[in-house]
Amino acid sequence: MSSNVAIGFIIVGVTFDLLGCLGLIRLPDIYNRLQAATKSVTLGTCMILIGVFLEFGFTSGGIKALLCLFFILLTSPTAAHALSRGSHISGFKLWKGSLMDKLEEKRRMDEN
Repeated sequence: MSSNVAIGFIIVGVTFDLLGCLGLIRLPDIYNRLQAATKSVTLGTCMILIGVFLEFGFTSGGIKALLCLFFILLTSPTAAHALSRGSHISGFKLWKGSLMDKLEEKRRMDEN
């Protein structure tokens, strides 16, 4: 039974990863691509690692999967935030269809 649950987690995780990769190709600017990569790929990879843990249990492989899950949850959103903030500061323009730019609004308020 737990093997079927593990396979289910892995299949859902791979689906999220594929959708994240599709977002990297289809979305218009760096900020939207970072969002697709960070949210869906982090969730997908974590689900795959949960499936691996459920399959292997508290063996060396299962513990390594939990450690990887922890580090992915810690580093992926932080890295995406740093990349998007650095891109904005470097002058990468938002897509013309973007509705708001909170970082630019904050910068303007700080100048006044």
